[in-house]
Amino acid sequence: MSEHKRHFAICVDNSDYEASLILRKIYEIIPDERGAGDDLLRIVDESGEDYLYHKSHFIVVEFPAEVEHALRSAQSATP
Repeated sequence: MSEHKRHFAICVDNSDYEASLILRKIYEIIPDERGAGDDLLRIVDESGEDYLYHKSHFIVVEFPAEVEHALRSAQSATP
């Protein structure tokens, strides 16, 4: 069984984006090859829309499968 591997990032700098990004919050990264080429990550921010942010605002992390499952479940339960 093959499942799309999800990638997550923790916000470590919300300078200039205090209303859009919360420090130490985990955000799911939406794949964006064009943005990645410019050192940008596509993130669904606090507005609920996805935007490109410079990768320096985040640390990309990988979680064990159990944690990813819990994060996906929490996201689908969010209104």
